Amino acid sequence: MRIRKAVFPVGGLGTRFLPATKSMPKEMLPIVDKPLIHYAFEEARAAGIEQFIFVTGRNKDAIENHFDVAFELDNTLSDAQKIEMLERTRGFLPPAGSIVYTRQGAPLGLGHAVWCARDLVGNEPFAVILADDLVDASTPCIGQLMSAHTKNPGSNFAAVMDVPREKTNRYGILQVTHTDGVLHRASSLIEKPAPEAAPSTTAIIGRYVLQPGIFTLLEKHTKGAGGEIQLTDAMNQAIATTPFYGVSFEGTRYDCGEVAGFVEATNAFYKKRQKA
Repeated sequence: MRIRKAVFPVGGLGTRFLPATKSMPKEMLPIVDKPLIHYAFEEARAAGIEQFIFVTGRNKDAIENHFDVAFELDNTLSDAQKIEMLERTRGFLPPAGSIVYTRQGAPLGLGHAVWCARDLVGNEPFAVILADDLVDASTPCIGQLMSAHTKNPGSNFAAVMDVPREKTNRYGILQVTHTDGVLHRASSLIEKPAPEAAPSTTAIIGRYVLQPGIFTLLEKHTKGAGGEIQLTDAMNQAIATTPFYGVSFEGTRYDCGEVAGFVEATNAFYKKRQKA
């Protein structure tokens, strides 16, 4: 079945960026002149996603406003004949009704955020995109996972990359049983293992294509690392009946959940914009 829907978990508090995120969603922090969530949305749309599901929380109204018509701004720009600017504010907007929002209620973990979208996703495979992970790629990162899904339907997928062993405690890590260099079959997944306990250095980043059966496992609300409901744990439980593959993606990933990665991305995208 073709992937039509993408879930964007955007309910987090963004504490690493305080005080900037005290009243502004971290997903609205700009990389040059577009907020992080805008890049995530563009990636999904370029990959062929048709419905965009945002799992939000308190103080996230700016995200909804960003993907809506701003009449006063539009009228001002139109009256001033600033057509290029007007297109930049309206040209990216999707058809009415293709974006939907639901609230997480409390920041209980990525697994909980994905579970909150269960009724909006329904009984079909779907994508998950974390805006914190900005991927600069000629082919959309989530599109690369969707292609892998087309060739291996009925499986779960996540984008993966090799990380230094001392950083395995920041990621979900694969126990790899077979690989062709791009597609990595895993027998188990471990969320944030200590470096000495990590079965590999193949780490999951914020792109997933999942079967709807994952909701049954997330329904249990089992807490894992950090006392949160972890998506990695549910994917690991699903391996008994649903194969799991890590996909080595083409592109450059920037960890914009950290200040250093955010600054790196800003510099890289600014230099890229100057060359264009």
